[in-house]
Amino acid sequence: MTTQAPRFRLGFLTHVQGRGDDLRQTYHNAQELFVVADQLGFDVGWVAQHHVPLGGGGLSSPWPFLAHAAARTTRIRLGTAITILPLEDPVRLAEDIAVVDTLSGGRVEVGVGSGSHDVEYAAFGKDVADKRRLTSEHLVLLRQALANEEVRTPGFRIQPEAADYRDRIWQGVFSGTGAQHAAAAGSNLLLNRAAYGFDDPTDDVQRPWAEAFLAAWQHPRRPRIGLSRFVFPAKDKRTALLQIGDDVLRAAHRLAESGTFPKGLDLEEALRRFHTFYGHPDDVVAAFRQEKVLPVVTDLITQFNPAVPDHDAAIRALELIATEVAPALGWKPATESRPAGE
Repeated sequence: MTTQAPRFRLGFLTHVQGRGDDLRQTYHNAQELFVVADQLGFDVGWVAQHHVPLGGGGLSSPWPFLAHAAARTTRIRLGTAITILPLEDPVRLAEDIAVVDTLSGGRVEVGVGSGSHDVEYAAFGKDVADKRRLTSEHLVLLRQALANEEVRTPGFRIQPEAADYRDRIWQGVFSGTGAQHAAAAGSNLLLNRAAYGFDDPTDDVQRPWAEAFLAAWQHPRRPRIGLSRFVFPAKDKRTALLQIGDDVLRAAHRLAESGTFPKGLDLEEALRRFHTFYGHPDDVVAAFRQEKVLPVVTDLITQFNPAVPDHDAAIRALELIATEVAPALGWKPATESRPAGE
C-alpha cells in the first residue's frame, strides 16, 4: 500500500520576542516552542536574525540558539529565515552551520537574505547600499564552503566536513527579479508574511514572484518554495484578537512612521496588510483555501509575529495549527525525520 506524501512541509517561525526585560525567559519560551513543535510533528522550526532589538527581544545569533534546540529535540529540522548574509563572514558562517548540522544529525536548513536596517549595516562596518552585491558574493563563498571546496586560500576547507546542502539553502526575496536571481543561484525561495510597499493583497503580489521563480528554475532537483504567513488560530476571532490585536496595530503604526504602511490604519486594515489568518480553525482553513500562493508552495511557515501572544496561548495556537488547520489543508504530521528533499 502506497502512502500519499503530504502536500507541503509544515514549519513555524519565531522572532524570539517576549514582553518586558527578562530575555532569559523570552529565550526559554522560544526554545519551548521548538520542543512543542517537535512533539506535534512540525517538519521545520525557523528563527529570524535581528541585530537591532525588537520590542521584547530579538535573536542576534541564531546558530547557538539552534544548537541548543537541536539538543532538546529529536526530529524537527532547524532553519534560519533569515540569516543576514552581508553582515556575516561566509566562511565562518559555514563552520557554524556545519557544526550545528553535525550535532543535530543533519537537520539544518539555511535561509539567507540581505536585511535592510541601516543601523545594523553601520554597526558591522557595511554600507546598506551595497547589500545586493555583498549578498551575492557571500552566497557564492558560502556555497563553496558548504560544498567542501577550498575557499580563499589553497588547502583550506571548513571542518567538520559539510553534508550535501544543495537542497537546503534558501533565499528571502521581495520581488520577481529577486525570485529569478534565487532560481539562477539554485536557492530555494522564501516569501515573507507580507508584501510591504504594496496596496494589493499580499498573495496577489507574491504569486507572480513564485511563478517567476518556477519559470527560471533550471536545476535537476525539485524547486522549493517556503511561504511564511501570520497564523493565529484560537477559540474564535474575539479570543484571537485579544492576543494579537494590540500588537498588530502598534506594528502597523511603526511601519507607517517609516512610510512602509499608510498612516492612520485601523485594526481591520492592519490585519489585512499583515495578511493575517486568525480566529477559529475553521476560519483559518477557509481563508487559506483562498490563499493564491499556497497551491505552489512546498513549505508553509507559520508565525505569530508581529504579535507576541502569551506563552500558553502561543503553545495552544501551535497545537491548533498542527491538529486542525494544517491537516485540513493536506498536511500530515511527521513521525520521524524526513530527508531534506522530501
